[in-house]
This record gives sequence, C-alpha cells and structure tokens, in this order.
Amino acid sequence: MTTDRINTHSRPSDLRITDMRVATVVGLPMRCTLIRIDTNQDIYGLGEVRDGASEGYALMLKSRILGENPCDVDRLFRKIKQFGGHARQGGGVCGVEMALMDLAGKAYGVPAYQLAGGKFRDRIRCYCDTPSTPDPKEMGRRLKARMEMGFTFLKMDVGVQLCKGIPGTISAPSGMLETRTVMHPFTGIQLTDRGVAVLADYVAAVREGVGYEVPIAADHFGHIGVESCIRLARALDRYTLAWLEDMIPWQFTDQYVRLSNACETPICTGEDIYLKEGFMPLFEQRAIAVAHPDPATSGGILETKKIGDMAQEHGVSMGLHMAGSPVLAMASVHIAASTENFVVLENHSVDTPWWNALVTGLPDPIIQNGHIAVPETPGLGVGLNEEVIRAHLDPKGPGYFKPTPEWDEARSHDRLWS
Repeated sequence: MTTDRINTHSRPSDLRITDMRVATVVGLPMRCTLIRIDTNQDIYGLGEVRDGASEGYALMLKSRILGENPCDVDRLFRKIKQFGGHARQGGGVCGVEMALMDLAGKAYGVPAYQLAGGKFRDRIRCYCDTPSTPDPKEMGRRLKARMEMGFTFLKMDVGVQLCKGIPGTISAPSGMLETRTVMHPFTGIQLTDRGVAVLADYVAAVREGVGYEVPIAADHFGHIGVESCIRLARALDRYTLAWLEDMIPWQFTDQYVRLSNACETPICTGEDIYLKEGFMPLFEQRAIAVAHPDPATSGGILETKKIGDMAQEHGVSMGLHMAGSPVLAMASVHIAASTENFVVLENHSVDTPWWNALVTGLPDPIIQNGHIAVPETPGLGVGLNEEVIRAHLDPKGPGYFKPTPEWDEARSHDRLWS
C-alpha cells in the first residue's frame, strides 16, 4: 500500500502537549530524573534533569508548554530558557528541550540528529569514569582494564586528594581543605614544590602502566588557586595529557587565559555553563582548547549543537560531559553525531549493568568497544523499560510518572520587557 511508510498515528501540525510527568531513578552513581511529555496523539517525548537538580525545575515549566505543538522546539525553548541558569539550575529547561526534540523526531519519523542538521559520524567515542586510588600503579591497571574493554580514550582524577597524609605537599588555611563551598581563588590553598612533584610522579607512573598511545584526560584537581594550577600544569606537560579539566571556575575567563598561555596541555571547561552566551568569552579570548558542555546544563540538544559550532569557529574542539541515564546519553549521542568538532562523550555507569536495561530499542550493552552506535530510529531512539525503572525508583521521589495536575497552572508574569 502507498501508506505503508506513513506514520498515520501522528499529524505533526495537530500535535499538542497534554501533560508532563516525572520519575526518578536511584542506585546509579547519580540520581536521574526522567521527564515524559505526553501529547494528544500516540507519542510521548523523553528528557532528563541533571543529577543534583530538583524535578521542580522541569515541572514549573509545564504550564508554559501545555497545549503547545512540541515540534516548535526553538520557539518553545526561547519561551522557557529564561527559567534556567548555570550548573544544576538549567536542568529543567534542558530536560524539556530534549523531550521536545524526541517528540519532534517521532512526529516526523526522523532521528533527532536530523533535526540538528544531519550527522558527521555513525559511532560516538566514549570515555568512562574510573574510580580513583592513591596507588598510581593500581590506577594504571584500572585504566588498562578500560582499554581491554575497548575504550580508546581515558580519564582520571589528579588532585590535592592524592597528597592527603603526605607532609609538606599542601599549604592551606585551617578548614579550607574540607570545604566545598568556597571558590578556588578564595581558599588560599596552594601546592608546594613537593606537592607538585607528588602529583607529577603519580601521572608518570600511570603513563608508564598505560603507555602514550591512548589519550588520558585529567580532572578534579581541588580548589587551588590559578598560580598553583599553572605550576602543576607545567609539571604535567611532559605527560601529553588530553586535557586538564575545570582547574578553576569557568567564570574567570582571565584566569583561564593565564593558565592556557602558561602551559602546553589543552585546557578544558564547560560542564556548568548554561547557554552559548556563557561560552562566548572563553572562545573569544582563546581561553580554552576544549569546550566540555553538559547537555543537561547547557540548554539541551540544539543549544549544545550551537555551542559546538561556535567552538569550531574559534578553533576549539568539543567533548561532552554526561552523568545520567541512557536517555541523557542518547540525547548526547545525537549532539555528538551532528557536531563536526566533537571528540569524546563521558559516561559514569559502565560498571552498573542495569544502566543498559533502563531503556529499550538499543543494543545491550549500549557501549560496545568504547563506542555508541548512532540510532536511526525516530527521536532519541529509546523507549523505557518500565519494570527496571520501577525496581530502582527513588522511594522518596514522585513515583512512576504519576499525574501532576498541581503544576498545570503554576505560573507568574513571565515577560521580560514592558
């Protein structure tokens, strides 16, 4: 029949949003709040709120999108993006945008990457979070095990925590090493020459175990000031690390310029930046070599694609931070597929087998030989495995996609102009 390939249950121009519901999964290295946007037709869209953000960030947007056509992704994003912010505050807006892209793809019968302009690659390279240890030889063995699993890009933590208990490595005001609420320039924490040497020796031992053929990035340096960052970065230059990540808060562009100009290792940041405007100073001042947005913070699929394109125009590559369920992972995959200067995608759940079982429609395991295959099915390309999700629901959470009528009319005067 001539209608065999027609998606007869969906008329995109008549599609309307009827509900938004949430479910929160726990037991992974992070807390994952899934968003489901329902419509007046037989399709729904999936998104995800970033770990650490309340589902309320998403649900307060429900009244702004009820009755709207989810295929108008850009128009609705512009309507709701004012309610997001940097770090976890952008979680609701980003999750809703992912769900809109999922819905639009399903409505038109195309993968989300097609809505972002098409793809540059069929497989997405991944690196995985690897638990740290103060023993560098053991760290080398752990990373070597990742290579044996098929991963061709690695990352490890290299920071002041490795100096714990070693006299003469750190100079810090009382109590500052324990706090996480004071920004790096204001802690007064400094690495001594011995501290820098301890960390450099750690990386040297890891490199000896792993070799130089596979890239290794480094993260979680601690809340040290830019001067200590510079001294450490110079000491690590000889080990050809893929990048040094988030050494200082992303807001301090001038300090990133100082750091980048002082060493030869690529400098990376971006997981806490909301919208492309937040990245612009870093790009314009050549402050970083690698942009590292998190789609659950940066603005969802289309906004992160724009960030990647803007980075490319300034000679900057893009990796993707990702700490979430397979829903967020697949949103990231579609961004990675559609962005030319993409390098590698993060994952934190390689050691949790049931992470793969949270969704349907994908290979099991989802990551094979260190890569995720780009799905060719409509939208994000995933469905939900209700049984597995119910088995890992947050007992204090909102349940399994229960109705949320209390959010239907929650709104205020939103207009930003008179």
